[in-house]
Amino acid sequence: MISSASNSQCFLIFLLLFLLQPFTSRSSSTAGGAKASSLSLVLPLRAQKVPSLALRKPANKLLFHHNVSLTVPLAVGTPPQNVSMVLDTGSELSWLLCNSSAAHSFDPNRSSSYHPVPCSSPTCRDRGRDLPMPPICDASSPGGRCHVYLSYADASTADGAIATDSFLAGSSPSLPTVFACVASAYSSSGGDTDAAGLLGMNRGSLSFVTQSGIRRFSYCIPDHDASGLLLLGNVEPPFPLPLNYTPLIQITLPLPYFDRVAYSVQLEGIRVGHALLPIPKSVLVPDHTGAGQTMVDSGSQFTFLLGPAYDALKAEFSRQTRGALAPLGEPDFVFQGAFDLCFRVPAKREAPPPGLPTVVLLLRGGAEVAVGEEALLYRVPGEVRGADAVWCFTFGNSDLVPLSAYVIGHHHQQNVWVEYDLENARVGFAPARCDQASRQLGVASP
Repeated sequence: MISSASNSQCFLIFLLLFLLQPFTSRSSSTAGGAKASSLSLVLPLRAQKVPSLALRKPANKLLFHHNVSLTVPLAVGTPPQNVSMVLDTGSELSWLLCNSSAAHSFDPNRSSSYHPVPCSSPTCRDRGRDLPMPPICDASSPGGRCHVYLSYADASTADGAIATDSFLAGSSPSLPTVFACVASAYSSSGGDTDAAGLLGMNRGSLSFVTQSGIRRFSYCIPDHDASGLLLLGNVEPPFPLPLNYTPLIQITLPLPYFDRVAYSVQLEGIRVGHALLPIPKSVLVPDHTGAGQTMVDSGSQFTFLLGPAYDALKAEFSRQTRGALAPLGEPDFVFQGAFDLCFRVPAKREAPPPGLPTVVLLLRGGAEVAVGEEALLYRVPGEVRGADAVWCFTFGNSDLVPLSAYVIGHHHQQNVWVEYDLENARVGFAPARCDQASRQLGVASP
């Protein structure tokens, strides 16, 4: 229920101070009742252009989209079918495209272990409680099958039948997994991809993390076209890392705009170079509706800030780069519907000019996410102005999308070791050479 606007401000401040405590559950059981997993596995992780699932494009969709995603290889079904799935810590239910007309998809008719979930199943009735839209019963299907509709902030959608089948990651034993077998999907950007679906990795009851009982996983994303790493379970990094942790934040009261199963952390400030931005603390914490949480999301490409914080960052970055970067000078140009701070850079340059100020996201507990050099700007494909290319600042305005949250995307996690420690309810960050780590653990690109 949405809190009344007439509630006193003092009460709201007290309520938020009480609720915004670190989530410190150390239970060894998962939300779905699974025991903690002994799974230890290293998988290759690739950052690649994934513009769409090559399906029909509905009208009137948002311009905002992701054109680079992280993909991981798995095998699904009996006998196993090799698929590539987008790794998404911001989503719960995994899904696969079950469309024989698509080049990269899963064929349930070829799997003897595939089973649709009936409407009468507890999986359909109860375990979808954390999904934004709970499953419904498709009475027109044979026997009444459980159906789900999924939608994402970038206007992408997917819908299909909930089913179970065996998921196989690397050399681990196969795991019976609940997922959505999607007959139709839409990605907001157009194009082709070799990704067959999405692997949901948040803390919801139907996520792959919860179903597999994983209590810790890590990844390391390279900054160029090379293999990164996805480590599932208690696999240690190949070299010592100075991990700094920030606690997961949990609001126990259901609020309309707070995602309770996301990896939510507390953003406490933003620094540009040596300048700490004058952002009021009240802007950085969730309000009485839950809007304003900060999520670590591998499924989002870039980072998004709510309007007041974004405006302060935009002004300071523009001030510090005056003379080093030439503004685009086109007020109506907004890349992907959310990125309106763009510049002209000589087209012959392969990277932004050196010496740009580092942007640092300051998190509770002393953890930091530092964004510098090439990660600050993104070259917009196909946009040329005379002898110049168009490059845009990789922090977007959530209010333009619109999103009701701060989101730390995977572009700003490049060459950062990111550890999700569910046992201790925290997320850790440390600078790392991801290409070097991949070579040491034997998953580097040939």
